[in-house]
Amino acid sequence: MWLPTAVCLLLALPFGSTATSEPGSAYRWPLAPTPQVVRPFDPPAQRWQAGHRGVDLAARADDAVLSARAGTVNFAGSVAGRPTVSVMHADGILTTYEPVVARVRRGDHVGRGEVIGLLAAGHDGCRASACLHWGARRGRGRDAVYLDPLGLLGVVQVRLKPLTPADAPGRARPADAPR
Repeated sequence: MWLPTAVCLLLALPFGSTATSEPGSAYRWPLAPTPQVVRPFDPPAQRWQAGHRGVDLAARADDAVLSARAGTVNFAGSVAGRPTVSVMHADGILTTYEPVVARVRRGDHVGRGEVIGLLAAGHDGCRASACLHWGARRGRGRDAVYLDPLGLLGVVQVRLKPLTPADAPGRARPADAPR
């Protein structure tokens, strides 16, 4: 049935996080100018499987990486040998940026668009001279839900379609349709 899928998709997107009454509180691109997305969000079917839990954005080594929204630096250091910065935002979303050589420390408050580090070269699978891997999640551990960071910007469009016209609500199944 298509309705539960639609509801799950709508609940997974961070609607309402891109516009609030607080000036400057909306999410923004973590690079300037607006970068090209070279690898999209591709989450795994099960949380323990391999997948791409963020987007890769084309850039150049040593480009300034900006906090997508005001928040507190949750982590600045190395993860599996890669320099990484993560920022916790007031809406409960954690954004992660890598490979980024930090210019901030854990506990620092950062503003929207503030430089948090410089992009390092050497992102595997990147077609550009360098790529920023930008991720977003809500929750921790088993409760973590990875989000498409482009949804934070309001640039992701969701289109829901029934599997077949016969599955659409209010439509009768043709007499010769297989059951």
